[in-house]
Amino acid sequence: MSALLFVLGCALGVFLLTRPGVGPGVKVLVLTAPPVAVVVWLLVEVFDEPSAALAVAAVFVVVLVALNGVVGHPRLSVWAKTTVFGTVPVAALAWLLVVTADDTLKDPGEDPCSMRYGGVGVSEAFPPQAYCLYRDGSTYNLASGAQFVFWVCFAVSLALLSTGLWQVAREPGTLVRQFRAGTRPPAR
Repeated sequence: MSALLFVLGCALGVFLLTRPGVGPGVKVLVLTAPPVAVVVWLLVEVFDEPSAALAVAAVFVVVLVALNGVVGHPRLSVWAKTTVFGTVPVAALAWLLVVTADDTLKDPGEDPCSMRYGGVGVSEAFPPQAYCLYRDGSTYNLASGAQFVFWVCFAVSLALLSTGLWQVAREPGTLVRQFRAGTRPPAR
C-alpha cells in the first residue's frame, strides 16, 4: 500500500512540475518538501528527537523562502537559479559521506579505523569531519575529498540562498508572486 502511495505521490509531483499554469513556488515546494518530510518523520518516529525535527522544519521554511527568492530574483541568470537545486542535495550527500566515513557500526574487521592499529572512529556533525583517533593521540583524516565537496557546495548554496533571502526581504511581493498561477491558456 505504501509503495502505491509513493508512486501516486511521484506521479502527482511530476504532473505539477510539468504544468505551465502552476506557480514556481508550488513547484519548488513539491520538489523540496518530500525529502524534508522523510527526515522529519525519521527524527520523530525512529530517533525520538522531536526538537531536532522542529529545528529541521524551521530551517526548511527559511530555505523555502530563500529558494523562492532565488527563483523570483529578476537579475539572476537561469544557471544561477538552477545551481542551487544541485548544490544543496550534493552538499547533503557529501555531508552524509563524511559523517559516516568512520562507520563504527560496521564489523570491526571492516572498520577503517580499527584496521589501522587499533584506532577509534570519530565523527562530528558540524563542521562535518571524520577521523581515526589512535592510542598515541595521533589522527588520520577520513573522507577529505567529500569534506572539500561539502564546503564548496555549502558556500555556493549559502551565497545563493542569502541572495534569495535578501530579495524577499527587499521586496516581499517576490514571495507572493511565486505562488501565483503562471501563464494561463487564452480563453476561447
